[in-house]
Amino acid sequence: VQLQASGGGSVQPGGSLRLSCVVSGAELGSHTMAWFRQAPGKEREWVSIIASSDGTTLYHASVKGRFTISRENRKNTLYLQMNSLKPEDTAVYYCAAGSRYGTQQYDYNYWGQGTQVTVSS
Repeated sequence: VQLQASGGGSVQPGGSLRLSCVVSGAELGSHTMAWFRQAPGKEREWVSIIASSDGTTLYHASVKGRFTISRENRKNTLYLQMNSLKPEDTAVYYCAAGSRYGTQQYDYNYWGQGTQVTVSS
């Protein structure tokens, strides 16, 4: 199973980005999918999760109302729409696939390589 994340970049505060994660070697719809992020000098933290069964979503309090996670099973692609970006959103963003609906890194078996998001004026 391979995950390929893309879509990162540099934006000004208040801007938007959409991250994508293409899954190969497995059916996207059979896995819980998540986005995590890791800022310089900080631990990796979960950002958002979407369940395999019914598409139930969960958001970290710091991004709720600004980020939207979605999946397009027929394209085997996961998305993260990020609006109203803040400097504190600056991090490397990772997509992950797993069999459990959880917020811990150990809930996920497969990881993408990460894509850099930088929010700065």
